[in-house]
Amino acid sequence: MFSGFMVNAWEAATIVAIVAGVVGFFTVLRGSAFAAHALPNGAFAGAAGASLIGVNVIIGLGVFALLGALTIGGLGRRARQDVATALAIVLMLGLGSLFLSMTTEYAPEIYSLLFGEVLGVSSNELLPTAGIGLVCIAVVFILYRPLLLSSVLPDAAEARGIRNQRMDLAFLIVIALATTMAVPVVGSLLIFSLLIGPPAAARSFTPDPLKAMGLSVGLAIGTVWAAIALSFVSNLPIGFFVGAISAFSYGAGRGWTAWRGARPVSTAVPVPGGGT
Repeated sequence: MFSGFMVNAWEAATIVAIVAGVVGFFTVLRGSAFAAHALPNGAFAGAAGASLIGVNVIIGLGVFALLGALTIGGLGRRARQDVATALAIVLMLGLGSLFLSMTTEYAPEIYSLLFGEVLGVSSNELLPTAGIGLVCIAVVFILYRPLLLSSVLPDAAEARGIRNQRMDLAFLIVIALATTMAVPVVGSLLIFSLLIGPPAAARSFTPDPLKAMGLSVGLAIGTVWAAIALSFVSNLPIGFFVGAISAFSYGAGRGWTAWRGARPVSTAVPVPGGGT
């Protein structure tokens, strides 16, 4: 379990989990779950197009994820963001369908982009994965205070000179980067589980932003580690365990909140500069 290609699997999954825990905290806090679902699926279409023309799939992933983020951010200025997100994913999935209809030669590779190929990660893929992950985390912590304020109290953020639309666009680009990094490892369908399940569970256990972010990372790492181990001993798909454990962790968090009789966590998140 800890030798040969499995070492790459543990390392790559851990990198993805750390990034998903950090980015996912703000994904849940900002109510951006739909965008976190749309961008990986749209990026998958880019990977299919890249395979069709013989280009590295990472390039296709990155281009389509970035275009999706810019489209959602641009249309969201003049319409509801959920409508803009729906239009973006419909367009990108339509293109993906077109690309897939034009070839039958890359079915295994495209399938792996949907469900991940964590056991097939090579050593030369670890450095790019870690590099993109570091960029995502660095951007989140550089923008931490304005991003937190615009997530919790958007009107107060505007009053302090923080442009919420710019924060929306910046965060969408962070999700696009996380998507580019994570899809080759865990797939476009499973990165959504890691971006939502552990962070949502963490916010149920604590209202403190930094503690919740740290707990989110811990839960995400625990999810992928447990999924790899259970898959190894049971010969069942890793994706099943990632989704199931993510859902279980969220259920446990909601159960904890109900047991304590606490108020909704979103009303108790501290705001930079004082207050809640």
